[in-house]
Amino acid sequence: MSRTVGTISRGVRAPIIRQGDDIVEIVTNSILEASKEDGFEIRDRDIVAMTEAIVARAQGNYATVDDIANDVKAKFGGETVGVIFPILSRNRFAICLRGIAKGAKKIVLMLSYPSDEVGNHLVSLDALDEKGVNPYTDVLTLEKYRELFGYEKHTFTNVDYVEYYESIIRECGAECEIIFANNPKAVLSYTKNVLCCDIHTRARTKRILKASGAEIVFGLDEILNKSVNGSGYNENYGLLGSNKADEDRVKLFPRECQPVVDAIAEKLRAATGKNVEVMVYGDGAFKDPVGKIWELADPVVSPAYTKGLEGTPNELKLKYLADNDFSDLSGDELKNAIKGKIQEKDDNLVGQMVSEGTTPRRLTDLIGSLCDLTSGSGDKGTPIVFIQGYFDNYTTE
Repeated sequence: MSRTVGTISRGVRAPIIRQGDDIVEIVTNSILEASKEDGFEIRDRDIVAMTEAIVARAQGNYATVDDIANDVKAKFGGETVGVIFPILSRNRFAICLRGIAKGAKKIVLMLSYPSDEVGNHLVSLDALDEKGVNPYTDVLTLEKYRELFGYEKHTFTNVDYVEYYESIIRECGAECEIIFANNPKAVLSYTKNVLCCDIHTRARTKRILKASGAEIVFGLDEILNKSVNGSGYNENYGLLGSNKADEDRVKLFPRECQPVVDAIAEKLRAATGKNVEVMVYGDGAFKDPVGKIWELADPVVSPAYTKGLEGTPNELKLKYLADNDFSDLSGDELKNAIKGKIQEKDDNLVGQMVSEGTTPRRLTDLIGSLCDLTSGSGDKGTPIVFIQGYFDNYTTE
């Protein structure tokens, strides 16, 4: 009988990870124990993935509000700082903002509208249309924003982020001025010293500001890119990818992850004789069609992975073959014809009609999204994901 099960994604429970824990040993043992308990066999090209959070926790990659403040003050001189394009998030940005505000005399907070970079809306597009506001050209003061839109609260969190961020800045002893604009150059009318807080568009934002007369420009990726007084840090991403740990600390995105994934792969190879792929993942790269939120608030989906996870899928569209090349076939004849086509396919199908509608994205982005949806971000207790059959196709028995 032919095989009937394809890809399987399993959430694997693990102990609560603390600083100093051996993450390589814990992940390896968790997979081996799950295999025994659930009765599945580990095979070549299975995938083991772990959340960035447990790697960073094991590393003790944390920083305090004061660490952030000291770095901001050292880079900007403790005067007025334009803080532009932050995302609207208590978990992702509020604690960072507290540190930024403590390191400056005044904050000019420039929020993109109608939403932040990842889709958290301040107001709706319909509201902009109704009020005759052009978000591409119009720069709004706080007073004008309130006059037009009042006190809007986030659909899911019930938080007025404008009010919330203003209160954080003032509580930290800094003056606060808030504007709303989508052109980074708008902030230069208020200050020439700018901290770019966008994630995926940060390189362009910095380039525009530097070409337009800004004097000091840094991104969140350059705050805590080195240790401050023994703090955690991330040399590549700084504060990007950080999460709230408590009211005074953030957990930073993990660093030096490649040795971790390579060591886990080697330990599993020694224990099972199989070549297993391993990756660290953060946010998935998908968008919520209802809330309009793009999940990817981390700088990358995967900061480290084994070599077998490089590249993109190379797949045929089965329904295209069934409806076109083999429209006159059915049953076993159709099945065998499609299998033959798969076995004969080119190594690179880019641009060919038979691959139209397949997923032209990086494997790590696709697999990371699957992992993020499997593990969740709450109380499932499965920060490790074990995937089987991801690289199988219709011919695999």
